[in-house]
Amino acid sequence: MADADAAAIRATRGDWISEHLETYLTSGGTRGHILDLSEVGGRKLTTHCLIKCVGRKSAKVYVRPLIYGNVGGEIVIVASKGGADTHPAWYLNILESKTIGVQIATEAFEATWREPEGEERHRVWEYMAHLYPPYLSYQRSTSRQIPLVMLAPVRPIDVFSADGLR
Repeated sequence: MADADAAAIRATRGDWISEHLETYLTSGGTRGHILDLSEVGGRKLTTHCLIKCVGRKSAKVYVRPLIYGNVGGEIVIVASKGGADTHPAWYLNILESKTIGVQIATEAFEATWREPEGEERHRVWEYMAHLYPPYLSYQRSTSRQIPLVMLAPVRPIDVFSADGLR
């Protein structure tokens, strides 16, 4: 998928994403963790986390809501960007960090990250595509391999708030 196509999709969903983030943040995680994505090809009960990272160029703190899965105690997120030909900014930002912040419902933690490889990557991809089937069409629409990021909790932190975020 061309980046312009992916940008058009994000523009139409932009308000929805902003509203989702605001709901998650203002409720302290009591709302926004599970959403019905059946209207867009997803599952009725789709789990979402928040990730917090620092911009590699701006040094600003960003929080993004993302679908997640749990594989062997590690949280898995997918850098799909809707099948765009370039990686999402949050993914490029975490490549520059040893740890990131993660919030799942009402619990937040600092996490280390890694990318699965080989057979593990294949198994994790299949699992995530089962959780959110549109990932399969996203991968078909781009020549880049969509990255998977596995997050391992390190220590608890405070839940995220909207103060000072972009």
